[in-house]
Amino acid sequence: MRKNKPKTYTKPELIAKLKEISTMGFIPNARKGNAGGVGNTLEDLLGIKENNLPIPNAAEWELKAQRINSTSLTTLFHIEPSPRAIRFVPQVLLPKYGWAHQEDGKKYPKGEMSFRQTIHGQSRSDRGFKVVIDREERKILISFDAKSVDSRHKAWLESVKKCVGLGELDPQPYWGFDDLEHKAGTKLLNAFYVQAEVQIVRKKELYHYTKVMMLQKFSFEGFLKALEEGKILVDFDARTGHNHGTKFRMRQDALPMLYEKVTTIL
Repeated sequence: MRKNKPKTYTKPELIAKLKEISTMGFIPNARKGNAGGVGNTLEDLLGIKENNLPIPNAAEWELKAQRINSTSLTTLFHIEPSPRAIRFVPQVLLPKYGWAHQEDGKKYPKGEMSFRQTIHGQSRSDRGFKVVIDREERKILISFDAKSVDSRHKAWLESVKKCVGLGELDPQPYWGFDDLEHKAGTKLLNAFYVQAEVQIVRKKELYHYTKVMMLQKFSFEGFLKALEEGKILVDFDARTGHNHGTKFRMRQDALPMLYEKVTTIL
C-alpha cells in the first residue's frame, strides 16, 4: 500500500489555505490535552507533519502558531556566557551569588544552593541583576548592582558581601554579538506566524486562527531592542546538583520584532 505523500504548498497556496482556515471560525483541538494544541490542530488542517513546512526549495521557512494574548515565554535557544575558560554559572554565580534552595535538606542534600534569575535590559531584578548591551564592545553583559537589591534579600546580600564583595561582577559574563547573531539566526528562520483566539467549551479548547503574518530575514538589531525592552529575557536556572542551562526566552507577542520584513496577511 502506498503511503499518502505529505502535502506541499507554494507560498501563495499556503497563504490562500491559511485564509480559508480563518473563515472556518472556531475549530476543536485535534489532539488529546491542550498543550501544543494550537500548532498541532493547524498542522492537521494543513495536512502537514509536525514542525515541517513543505514549501519547495524553501527549507528556511517554518510555521509558528500561538494563542493570542498568551503570557507564557518561548525558549529561543540555550547558550552559556563567556569567558568560556570559566564555567560561569556553576563556578561563579551559583557559589558566590546563590542562595539556599527551597528544597535544601528536603528533596536535595543539605547545603543545596540555587541561582534562578530571569533578567532583561529594561530594569534590574530584585537581586540587582540586569542585561546590559554594549554596542561599542559588541557584547551583551550581565551586570550586578548591590544598591538595587530589594530589602527582603538583606541576609543574602550580606552573604554576597562576605563572599565576594558588593562591586560589579568581575569578570562580567557576556555573549559576543557575532556568536549570538549566529546562534539566533540559525534558530529564527523565516516564518508564517499564525495566532489563534481560544475558547473553552466543555473543558475542550477550540481555536479560531485570526491573525497571520509572514516574517522574513532575522534582524539582530531587533533582537537587541527586544532584550532592552524586556521582550527577550535571559533565564538562569541552576542548583548545586544541576545547571539546567542558560536560556534566551521571548514573550510570545515579540516575535515580529525579530524580523526585518513583516507582511500582515490577516
